[in-house]
Amino acid sequence: MVFFRGRQPATSVWRRFRSGLDGFTFVREADFYAAHVVTTAERGVDLFHVMLEHFPPAVDVTVEDRRRQRSWAGRNVALPDLQDAIGRIKVPLAAVGGAEIAIYTTEDQLTINPHLELFIYGRSDRWLYLLLGLGLEERRVVATRSWKLNRHEFEPSSELSDALDATVSLLGLTPA
Repeated sequence: MVFFRGRQPATSVWRRFRSGLDGFTFVREADFYAAHVVTTAERGVDLFHVMLEHFPPAVDVTVEDRRRQRSWAGRNVALPDLQDAIGRIKVPLAAVGGAEIAIYTTEDQLTINPHLELFIYGRSDRWLYLLLGLGLEERRVVATRSWKLNRHEFEPSSELSDALDATVSLLGLTPA
């Protein structure tokens, strides 16, 4: 399939070809704001990668491989290294899920869960405007994945396991 790019901005292409699941909820809690984003697997992983641009130069990271029940963590990870690492695992992650990656600072947290849904927590409402700018629709309720599996039901994926191992090594994460 070929897409011809015209005068329309990139977000309009996302709007045109989005699934019925695309959307997010945004609520204010006592001392933070929370967003829950549900979209297609590929778009969820792409959004996770794009949202990294809005973090400071060094972040804390946790990675959990639900298939192998292993987890790693790192503090003060360089954002460009993290962006590169996430860019490398986008395809296998979107294909099979089963890993949770959380990026956080004292002000914000961005998490993609094993079902490829995004959760964003922040001390300000800036994430609302960023999500709207990316073409997502705010909703009162979003439909979570109907195919949710527990940690023991994710099929083995050597491709994602190898990619996660390479990511952990590249970022210098340690077992958590």
